[in-house]
Amino acid sequence: MDSKDLTDPTDSVGSADSTDAWDDGLIARRVNEAAAADHQYAVMDSRAAAPAMAPLVYDSALRSRLEALRELVGLSRTRLDSRTLAQAGRVLDEASARRRLSGQHTVVAIAGATGSGKSQLFNALAGVTISETGLRRPTTAAPIACSWSDGAASLIERLGIPPRLRRRPLPSGDGESRLRGLVLIDLPDHDSAAVQHREHVDRILALVDAVIWVVDPEKYADAVLHERYLRPMAAHAEVMFVVLNQIDRLPGEAAEQILDDLRRLLDEDGIALGEHGEPGATVLALSALTGDGVGELREALGQFVAERAAPARRISADVDVAAARLWPVYATQRRTGLSEQAREEFSDRLADAVGATAAGEAAERAWLRNANRACGTPWLRLWRWYQDLGEPTTGRLPSRTQADEEATARQRVETAVRTVADRASAGLPAPWAQAVREAAARGAQGLPEALDELSVRAGVPAGRPPRPGWWPVAVLCQATMTVLQFLGGLWLLGQIIGVMSPNLGVPVLLMVIGIVGGPLIEWGCRMAARGPARRYGLEAERRLREAAAGCGRARVLDPVAAELLRYREVREQYGRVVGAGR
Repeated sequence: MDSKDLTDPTDSVGSADSTDAWDDGLIARRVNEAAAADHQYAVMDSRAAAPAMAPLVYDSALRSRLEALRELVGLSRTRLDSRTLAQAGRVLDEASARRRLSGQHTVVAIAGATGSGKSQLFNALAGVTISETGLRRPTTAAPIACSWSDGAASLIERLGIPPRLRRRPLPSGDGESRLRGLVLIDLPDHDSAAVQHREHVDRILALVDAVIWVVDPEKYADAVLHERYLRPMAAHAEVMFVVLNQIDRLPGEAAEQILDDLRRLLDEDGIALGEHGEPGATVLALSALTGDGVGELREALGQFVAERAAPARRISADVDVAAARLWPVYATQRRTGLSEQAREEFSDRLADAVGATAAGEAAERAWLRNANRACGTPWLRLWRWYQDLGEPTTGRLPSRTQADEEATARQRVETAVRTVADRASAGLPAPWAQAVREAAARGAQGLPEALDELSVRAGVPAGRPPRPGWWPVAVLCQATMTVLQFLGGLWLLGQIIGVMSPNLGVPVLLMVIGIVGGPLIEWGCRMAARGPARRYGLEAERRLREAAAGCGRARVLDPVAAELLRYREVREQYGRVVGAGR
């Protein structure tokens, strides 16, 4: 029976359509045994026990970057949406999955457009006809895998390639030994009209360790190839081969001219070229049909596989791409945070809102008023007592109960919070700036009411201000002056009524001393009271300012500082991800 009759109708892969035997089950084994003399490749038996392969080991630098990326994602989940972190999460998942698989194999995909000759190159590298080539398009409908050594089954399973599409070239001496550890994947056409073919390409390109891009003289400048694949994969230049195929169709120096133009386009795509010993993409020209240049590619590919560095380079490039896409949400070009000046201005605004300055002035006036009461003349004190009858003697500001005063205080608090939030978020990436503003807004809820309570508790204390030690002396002197006035008055009265002998000098002198001395003592006490009164007022103002600042710090500044600290932490982790300081 012709192998075409045994082909899965859903599989249009050439190797399973025309020349390859169906390799599933008992019939497949019999067909392969019967056709062993005709076929030059072996079908990989997925049921055979694979030799134990050492897992992939990342170097310390890459492990550090992956750990930093994992920490970065964890710290950012509550601040960034899942779509922003999706690619970083995929990179971590793929890095973890690849690390558990063989480190002795390198998976290389051959990708190209329709008619570029990638399947022909695939066969040329294998040395046998594995993938179908022909004029029918698309020729390759599903990826085919060819492994040069055992132990690659888990890697191929990760790509989703079924057992019937896995091949191994028969032993061929030096050719096989140079490519030992290579797993070569022939992909469908990336520009195929079939959506399923393009999905295969995109899925597998995200999983392989390296890729060989095959271009032809007609489509090497195709915009779809450069914009959809090469340009986004510019960071993966070290695990990329770009091969200009079909040079046998070009006359004279046309191949070199096209190759130079291809290098120019790759440079415009941002792809570093591995020339003069520098890391980058390998660019070659060959003809898969005639074999011209294939040996050079095989040699470069053998050296590339022997280094066993492609998987780690691929993961490192994936981390670079993820970090580049996260740049707008982590990086900033200016210094961020709250300066000491901004903190002080915020505290001053809150102090103004609670009337700290006015409270200090009121406390100072209260201290002076009490000094005047204590040290003033009895007659003046009596008059002032009569005037102040019924008025509060504590010197505190009346509670702000009027609606307009409350509204003004609330507006001042809101302005202070908005100003400090704007300053703290200035220069931050949008998500973190929004988080800072939200933290400030949450802290501002209930802040005006809390400040009102503070203005009552921490304002001028109830009762009279404390008295200094010289007040009793001043009171005694004032009492003496009053007594002198009384003595002089009684003496004069006694002379008038005839009880005492006439002598105006002494009683008048006593009365003058009492009348003049009382105001002089009061004036002196007032001058002496200015300093203590001022200190008392400043202390009351300081106490209220500190209370308002503490309330603002606990409700607004501390939550804002916590958000800024979180940003600094993720910024530090992001620096490790991008490899700052390497």
